[in-house]
Amino acid sequence: MLNNYVPVLVFLFLGLAVGTLFTVGNLLLGPRRPNRTKSDPYECGLPSEVTENFRFGISFYLVAMLFILFDVEVLFLYPVAVQLEAFGVFALVETLLFSALLLVGFIYSWRRGALDWKQ
Repeated sequence: MLNNYVPVLVFLFLGLAVGTLFTVGNLLLGPRRPNRTKSDPYECGLPSEVTENFRFGISFYLVAMLFILFDVEVLFLYPVAVQLEAFGVFALVETLLFSALLLVGFIYSWRRGALDWKQ
């Protein structure tokens, strides 16, 4: 029973050992040249001088929602693709219907200009 876990434990040990080795090596051998730019926080690609009341454009949120939408689509389609024979024709029809609805939503958002990135 324990023999089944030996590869996992070896992999875990090697991962921790390599991570620790690289971290300690970087602390001991890495250059230290601190300056103001390196000390500034970096937040989502925005410069640090952005004020609290900075507002993102609606296109930012639309692109984020499209990303989540198609990410969920992949999560739905993968198990169906792997076991399509076991699920049968019903799953194929449901998958095609789901993809068609997503395509309609994608075309709608494309026409509305969600993919045209504006500064």
